[in-house]
Amino acid sequence: MNGSIAASYLDGDRNGRLHLQHGPIDLVIGVGDHDRVGNAGVERQRALAFQVAYARFATVLEELVGELSLLKMPHGATNPRPSSPIAQRMVDAVTHFSNHHFITPMAAVAGSVADEIVSAILVACQGDDRPSRLYVNNGGDIALHLASKEAFEIGIADESGSALGRFQVSGQEPNRGIATSGRGGRSLSMGIADSVTVIARSAAMADAAATLIGNAVDLPGHAAIARAAANSIKDDSDLGERLVVTACGALNDDDIAQALDAGEVLARHFMAKGLVARCALFLKGRSRIVTPNPIPMLSSKATAFIPEERHYA
Repeated sequence: MNGSIAASYLDGDRNGRLHLQHGPIDLVIGVGDHDRVGNAGVERQRALAFQVAYARFATVLEELVGELSLLKMPHGATNPRPSSPIAQRMVDAVTHFSNHHFITPMAAVAGSVADEIVSAILVACQGDDRPSRLYVNNGGDIALHLASKEAFEIGIADESGSALGRFQVSGQEPNRGIATSGRGGRSLSMGIADSVTVIARSAAMADAAATLIGNAVDLPGHAAIARAAANSIKDDSDLGERLVVTACGALNDDDIAQALDAGEVLARHFMAKGLVARCALFLKGRSRIVTPNPIPMLSSKATAFIPEERHYA
């Protein structure tokens, strides 16, 4: 279906990251990056994890396509329960948000695929075969496995690439998912955020939350924002005739602050409900960082930066 699976090592050998691609799904998988070579135990763990990931990935696209019509439906309590594990992850993630927001299971598809691959690896890799650190990056939506002493970091940089700060996910906390959404990404957005990055308990949860927070960063009726029906841009969009942002022109400082305020309000609401752990919002060079303990904006020229290959200082 949609051609065969493409697999390659991004760093030139089997001890680097594994890249898997099938149709629109594009994964980067890393295992034990601190011990790339010279550690026989980690090399064995990596080889087994990559083998399991490839085998599980082989049917992912077919599973999703088989239930696509159901997964594009607005989520509701009376919807039929999908049968595939990935589709069930998608539904379970959006269930936390659907009482007060329009959302379909497709809002959690990338994160759910990443979660499923991590889960498959952990089921197969027990005892000494289990890596202490593992990640699956599905187009910027990242599922993690971290032993208690491990950590995973995502960086935030300004437009020149200079580091301004970072979020760290510790193995001692329950959060294992990172996702980014916003205007100009792979999916259509009803908001104007350049990007929104969320840390949550799972990649599926982070994916759904980032989508909704990105939608909330908005200025309804503003003359500088162009919109069109989602299905006029992508005829099979799960958003149907709902308006999505197609362009965002110049905004003054008050406009930017107002839009970021709206996103922050929703992010803090999700945080209060335990759905989101941390969040970073970006619009027109401005940032808003949302944590349990508020911190100042990082920069007036900030943008999201999530490196695939670097997870530590």
